[in-house]
Amino acid sequence: MKTPSNLEESGNRCETALAVWLVEAFSKAFGSEADGITLRVQAAADDRFGDFQCNDAMPLARSLKKSPRAIAEAVLAALPAPSYVEKAEIAGPGFINITVKAEWLAAELAAMAAKPLCGIPQSGAGETIILDYSSPNIAKPMHIGHIRSTVIGNALDRMYRALGYKVIADNHLGDWGTQFGVIIMGYRNFLDQAALAADPISELERVYVASYERAREDEAWMDQCRAELVKLQQGDPENRALWESFVELSLGEFERVYRRLGVNFDLHRGESFYNEMLADTVALLEREGLAEESEGALVVRLEDEGLPVCIVRKSDGGYNYATTDIATVRSRVAEFAPGRVIYVTDERQQLHFRQFFTVCAKLGITTQLKHVWFGLMRLPEGTFSTRQGNVIKLEALLDEAVQRARAIIDESDSSMSEVEKSELAAQIGIGAVKYADLSHDPQNMIVFTWDKALALDGNSGPYLQYAHARICSLLDKYSEMVPECEPRSLTMLVEGALERALVLQLLRFPTTVQRAAEACKPSIMADYLFTLCQAYSSFYQQSPVLKADPAVRDSRIALCAYVADILRQGLELLGMAAPPRI
Repeated sequence: MKTPSNLEESGNRCETALAVWLVEAFSKAFGSEADGITLRVQAAADDRFGDFQCNDAMPLARSLKKSPRAIAEAVLAALPAPSYVEKAEIAGPGFINITVKAEWLAAELAAMAAKPLCGIPQSGAGETIILDYSSPNIAKPMHIGHIRSTVIGNALDRMYRALGYKVIADNHLGDWGTQFGVIIMGYRNFLDQAALAADPISELERVYVASYERAREDEAWMDQCRAELVKLQQGDPENRALWESFVELSLGEFERVYRRLGVNFDLHRGESFYNEMLADTVALLEREGLAEESEGALVVRLEDEGLPVCIVRKSDGGYNYATTDIATVRSRVAEFAPGRVIYVTDERQQLHFRQFFTVCAKLGITTQLKHVWFGLMRLPEGTFSTRQGNVIKLEALLDEAVQRARAIIDESDSSMSEVEKSELAAQIGIGAVKYADLSHDPQNMIVFTWDKALALDGNSGPYLQYAHARICSLLDKYSEMVPECEPRSLTMLVEGALERALVLQLLRFPTTVQRAAEACKPSIMADYLFTLCQAYSSFYQQSPVLKADPAVRDSRIALCAYVADILRQGLELLGMAAPPRI
């Protein structure tokens, strides 16, 4: 019998210690019959029945030919409980419910909190992950549709790094393709230099739209656009210089948005980076007998996998997204040898990823490829649409968030300086936008409203930030009362159900980081932090801290300090600030 390796790496010291005890007890009770069986200890589903539980007697019943309750009874009789276990009881058909001693919980929490990153396990040490996210198109402004890929990808980026993985964050830009012939013609014929200097990306978008509209009405214009594209693809110096200027201007605009969001990339490699690999990739598919001609195009048939054919070279000789993505995987595997490549895009690309992942597998690529897809974000009145004119630029969304947060600050506190108010407004406003996204399961559609995003109560970013600020204020008041005393060095007692529930929630932090990262769902971390704040609020409302007797006061202030540490660390993993004052 064994404990699961993922439990040993999860960082939950309590669950690991209890599992080790029960594994030994199972082995002593059943000998070789317990070999090869995996055991799990987990947080109790209902704290009325204990702190932890083991439910593995149920699945063992068939193999051991005993009732689950008889198995559980044999296990508890086989080996005395460790000294830190207050009681271990059998409930129902064979659940083992475990309550541990308060002083042990306090010691485990102090030990966890003293570790780097609040005890987040380094389970990813030695493995490389490539995270492909955000990926805006060159010469187009980032709009609200980019927010989900950017903030979900960045939260995963932060969590994987915290878990010890080597993460390569790659912004796979849309910087190549037929649209650039249209933009070049628009640039040469419709450009307003003053507008370009004032707002480069908006002007490039304007000239693209003007050129595209002209091309729809004038076939000769479209032919010229195609000719300019061919010149660019063949390395014409003038067109190449224009294209490079489009990329440079766009990256400058994107980087300004990313700075506001606290997002950093290790690579900005667009589709153009892999352009010279496309012909070789198609040739490889042909050599491997995977690609065949169909109506003038070259395709990989995927009927056996229940998928439509994957076109890798169009009938006009051009390549498409699948070809580029397969070439990109080949390049990444050769250069970085990642264990995983994770793509964060919207739900509309699911078929594309299933197709090209399948082709990569047929090529013998063993790197795990994962598509993290998300539902679209909508306004209350409907989906964003360029044609309907209700696409919101991402910077406009962030500006609005900061302005609304500033209005709330101005109403509530006049003692801050202008600089402090501006900084806090950015932290709250942008944090609110991020949390409004990250608090939802990625695969759910989001209807974005300002009232919910900026609420100071309920499941919102400002609510979590305010909870952290309140604890910081409490710690400051304690420091004034007891100068030169570090709360985290104090002896903590765990007295009463509310304190125990809060400590148990804190101890789940490392495991939660692991679960959120492996499921690719930052919402798991958001749910945890909201639950933590609720547990703290219940504790604080019914447990005086500064007015308690000194021994109780010191114990409770230590617990408050641990809550602040975990809350701050959790917010950072979501890419949010944890201001000490609101």
